[in-house]
Amino acid sequence: MLSYVITASINELGNLKPLSSVDQEDLKVLIIDEGDARLRAKNDEHLGDIPHEYFGPKERREWFKIRFGSAYKRYAGVIPERCHAETSFGFLVAYEENADLVLELDDDVHISRDLVEKHAKGLSGEEGITVHAEGKWYNTIENLVLNDNSTIYPRGHPYSCETRQRDYSWMETGGKCVLNMGLWLQQPDLDAPTLLYHSGLDGRCNIIGKACKRGKVIVGRGTYFAVCSMNTSFRTQVVPAFYQLYMNTQGIDRFDDIWSGIFLKRITDHLGEKICIGEPLGSHLKRSRSVFNDLRKELGGLIINEILWRIVDEAELSSKSFSDCYLELSEYLSENLNRQIKEPAYVKFMRLQTQKMRTWVKAIDRLS
Repeated sequence: MLSYVITASINELGNLKPLSSVDQEDLKVLIIDEGDARLRAKNDEHLGDIPHEYFGPKERREWFKIRFGSAYKRYAGVIPERCHAETSFGFLVAYEENADLVLELDDDVHISRDLVEKHAKGLSGEEGITVHAEGKWYNTIENLVLNDNSTIYPRGHPYSCETRQRDYSWMETGGKCVLNMGLWLQQPDLDAPTLLYHSGLDGRCNIIGKACKRGKVIVGRGTYFAVCSMNTSFRTQVVPAFYQLYMNTQGIDRFDDIWSGIFLKRITDHLGEKICIGEPLGSHLKRSRSVFNDLRKELGGLIINEILWRIVDEAELSSKSFSDCYLELSEYLSENLNRQIKEPAYVKFMRLQTQKMRTWVKAIDRLS
């Protein structure tokens, strides 16, 4: 099984050394960086014989030129600059090169030697338990054993009382999945307001993950969850509907994976596919940074987030493929943004997203 590991990074990648235990003929690492030659030399040392390729701004530009000719700027424009959502470029490469499994890893997530194997098992295995949430949202941190009894919610989980109900029902139903989100030892994935509440001024707090509580949890039809891309695998068939949205613009960032996950969950529910959460666990050794900078980047997204998932949930889909469903959803969003999002700046921001979504599908079609 051909596995592509994708990371967007401007740091050293010593965390990827355990990938040396994977059959090298079945593995490729794509590093989306900013073209720093010194850093690349260091990462060559870290990665050794692990097959890897760098895609900085120059390499990405040439990649689009070769495939899209005079229209390359339009298609290259779906990839934002200097933010985590640059991983979308790696998705395009993996899709074109017919990878079987795509794995997103952040550069501060330290992994075990069996990480790829466990992700493959999560996707292909028939085991698992299925959760349905009365309030339509499942708290992924419910599946973690923490070092204290605090009830916390991950980055991207809405704040409304409805979505923070803990009224879950469980079914002994497993199955194969198209996306598997691994959880975290050490620092869970938290938003800035939650970190501030727990005194995490440097972006970290004293609440840590210790173990996975339930193993593989399949998120039932009609239930959403906060997708975190720092340790997530998926089948390439979902790439047309899993564009990491265009961030680091109009003052908004840090919601690319959250909203792409909401869109994909709505589409997989319609198509009868499954998404799961649990193992493998990665150790999230988060670097120190200002929580207030994150708060500035998140504020607009926090406002949109309370509304956007409801619009997505209302969408009625009729298409039979990931690509067509994604186009259908983008059109529905375009037609209904003004109805619930009242702030003109946020409507403008989301219209940019729907434009990029349509261009993304066109790019996929060209690659196909």
